[in-house]
Parts: sequence; structure tokens; C-alpha cells
Amino acid sequence: MQDIEKIYKEYFETVNKYLFCLTHNNDISEELTQETFCKAVQKIHTYKGECKMSVWLCQIAKNLWYDQCRKNKKILKTEESELLEVQDLNSLEDQIISNDEKITLYRKMQKLDEKTREVMYLRITGELTFKEIGVILNKTENWARVTFYRGKNKLKEVD
Repeated sequence: MQDIEKIYKEYFETVNKYLFCLTHNNDISEELTQETFCKAVQKIHTYKGECKMSVWLCQIAKNLWYDQCRKNKKILKTEESELLEVQDLNSLEDQIISNDEKITLYRKMQKLDEKTREVMYLRITGELTFKEIGVILNKTENWARVTFYRGKNKLKEVD
């Protein structure tokens, strides 16, 4: 039981930041983080140590997020009222973040395609290696590196 508590304390912040990057919602990211660790406890016997524990936990988190998206497909459809809610959430997030450069960067990142944006978030906010990003996204380390490089170049072009 102590090992599980140690894992939770050590990786909670990493998993929560990763989920926040995906969800852009603190409440949802915290809820999914809790679910991630519950699932990890249930599936700890499947962890073979072939990747870092943080990578394994982020894979679980990503799958839970995708499951939730599929379940809430009707909610996630872009209707005008929902777009206003997302804009309100982004406005609130902008108020919380005090660093103007980060705000500008994240706004530019929203214009990137989903996979590139995900790689950028994992690298910048999750501070993960390209190898870890590749494992999380079921791609190669080289793919993650090239996607990040291309994403940086696209960000330079975005107004």
C-alpha cells in the first residue's frame, strides 16, 4: 500500500498537468486524474516496467479522456452555445495565467492540428522526453521529435 501512495504522490502532478493540457478544464482533469490512479491500482499487475511509470500513467489518462469524449460525443459537438462556454473557459484561464508570453504561445498552439498540439503540450508543459511522448501516443521517438520541430516552425508562421 505504501508503494501506491508513493506513486500517487510522485506522479499526481504530472498526470494532472497532462490531462489539463488535453481537457483545458481543471475540474475534469482532477476527476480524470483520480480515475487514472484508480485504474492504475486495478491494472498494476500489467505494468512491465518497459517504460517510465509516468508514461504508463499518462497512457491510462489519455485512454480515459478518449473514453469520456466518446461517451460525451453529443456534448462535444460544436454548437454555438458550447462554443461560447469554451470561450468563457479560455477567458477564465487567460485571467489566471499571468505570463503574457505563455498566453500567446498557447493561443498559437490552438491553431495547430490535434496531434501536433498534443506533442507540443507534452513536451512544453509535461516536460516529457520525445521517447516518452512517442510511447504515450503509440508512435516512434523520431515521429515525436519531427512533429515537435514542425510544430515549432508552424508556430513561427502563425500570427
